[in-house]
Amino acid sequence: MSDEVQLQFVREDAEGFQDFRDVLSDYAPQIEKLASQLGQNPSSPELVGDLFRLMHTIKGDAGLCRVMFVVPFAHALEGLLARLRNGELLYQEVMGDVLLLVLDRIELVMAQIASARPVDEGQMHTLLETLRSLESLPLPSLLATCSRLVAAMVGVQGKSEAPAVATGVKSVLQSRQQDMLLFRTLALQLEQRMPEFLGRTERNLKLALELNRQAGGWVDAEQLEAAVYMHDVGMMFLPEAVWLKLGQINDNERRLMALHPAWVAGLLGRMPGWEEAALMVLQHHETPDGEGYPYGLASGEISQGARILALVDAFEAVMLKHAHRGQRRSMLRAAAELNAADDQFERAWLDPFNQVIRRMLEQSAT
Repeated sequence: MSDEVQLQFVREDAEGFQDFRDVLSDYAPQIEKLASQLGQNPSSPELVGDLFRLMHTIKGDAGLCRVMFVVPFAHALEGLLARLRNGELLYQEVMGDVLLLVLDRIELVMAQIASARPVDEGQMHTLLETLRSLESLPLPSLLATCSRLVAAMVGVQGKSEAPAVATGVKSVLQSRQQDMLLFRTLALQLEQRMPEFLGRTERNLKLALELNRQAGGWVDAEQLEAAVYMHDVGMMFLPEAVWLKLGQINDNERRLMALHPAWVAGLLGRMPGWEEAALMVLQHHETPDGEGYPYGLASGEISQGARILALVDAFEAVMLKHAHRGQRRSMLRAAAELNAADDQFERAWLDPFNQVIRRMLEQSAT
């Protein structure tokens, strides 16, 4: 099958597409664990073999689920791992970084397809060409290319001396998609801090985008997506004893917690093109009654995106609190609590929020 056919970024089979998204999220931690173990024991044939078989499984699952654009990427990574398996190369940490970042990119592209947003096909072709070069490059050039690729995918500019590959990687670096990949990666890192957080990024993104669409698309979807990924990343700058605390927090801990939106908003505000997302993050704990933080803004001063984010964040928090009740009951309880707190949320957003939740409940019942 030609690349032109395989790299069509479409959802051929909706059920298979979702099944593959689900299993891919399960495979990534396994690959990360194997990569970590190989970092400690880089000459282990057993670990290399396990990693090769896992990548082969991903390729096979992608084909079975008709997510065909994934197949050539998995095949190229499989080619790199084959060189490790036959002893031609010795594992280096940067190789594991490439594996994980490519899987993150695939997850990001699948999220874009699922929400009917455009995919930069030129970037993906460039990425595939770079990965394929790893199947034959001599070790020094291979390591340099891996390092440049990692730098590009996490948004760090580096010097390059390999003309053909460097030109392609630079084009990847310059794209906003790279910023989004970084935002998503940080959000997924936050998920790892508590078992209860797993899956929250996708849940929050789905609800935020659906709510925005239901209300008429007032907010730029790309900016909203970035804000969903980044809004709680500032928590990781706090002592874990504070933000992972299960009981009541004291006044000093509350003051520390109130700082987290400004930290991340400051980071986003320094990145060109993400000013709107920065404002959403900064204001997502503000409330219409003026009792929110960090600035105690009144209703008319809060951005529309921040109002969406506030609802999504609160809904997730209440769902988590009542998770023991089961999904449907916890959804009902969370929706009821948010509607009862109409001094904290705008009615103009609660109404479309309720419509989205009703639709989700109906879908879960079928």
